[in-house]
Amino acid sequence: MADLKGKERSDYVRSMFDRIAGRYDLLNRIISGGQDMKWRRFVVEVAALPPEGVLLDIATGTGDIAFEALKRMPDAQAVGADFALGMMRVGKRRDPYGRHVDWTGADALALPYAEASFDAVASGFLMRNVVDIPRALAEQWRVLKPGGRIVILDTSPPPDNLLKPLILLHLKFGVPTLGRLVGGKAVGDAYRYLPESTQAFKTPEELEALVAAAGFSDVRFRRFMFGTMAVHWGVKPVACQA
Repeated sequence: MADLKGKERSDYVRSMFDRIAGRYDLLNRIISGGQDMKWRRFVVEVAALPPEGVLLDIATGTGDIAFEALKRMPDAQAVGADFALGMMRVGKRRDPYGRHVDWTGADALALPYAEASFDAVASGFLMRNVVDIPRALAEQWRVLKPGGRIVILDTSPPPDNLLKPLILLHLKFGVPTLGRLVGGKAVGDAYRYLPESTQAFKTPEELEALVAAAGFSDVRFRRFMFGTMAVHWGVKPVACQA
């Protein structure tokens, strides 16, 4: 599944997320041991929204990053965008922030926003699913205000250490099994894609280089969960053209 290309891959990913939308939040909490909310809090922290700032949460899913931003900064404006409309329908029904997010159907490779519209652009588990990472980064650059920040949360291939065999075992068998137990066969089959796409994705160092190549400055990253998750962030230089 992770080796699908182009439109076939996009269609599969959209269908998969719509299929698991009702169980997505619960499965994230179980699989990560509740750590996924810690990662999202860190995303909002390094996004460094100014007072009354505007955040784009691209690949928002059910809105966790947007919700965390509104929780921390009630005067902020949060735009949640995704091409998996079923995920956003679930998020819109969530309390207390579902009605306060501006939900938008959007393709990460062709964002429907004007240049320099946002103070920060954040994403959770977007980059390993897009078919063209440089193009996705270019779109986020375009809609970000000079001086604004890009923040990326995503999985990383397990690093080469003593834990790698155990991590791979968990990804290959544990994650799909949990999916089946919580959501049935269809959800379990969808969660086979997680370990496949994680192992095929960029290392944190490779993704850091891509973010820097897109024009962002002061690019950094921080690993989580035994190196299998990473948050990258960078700044659109103030002196650049929007």
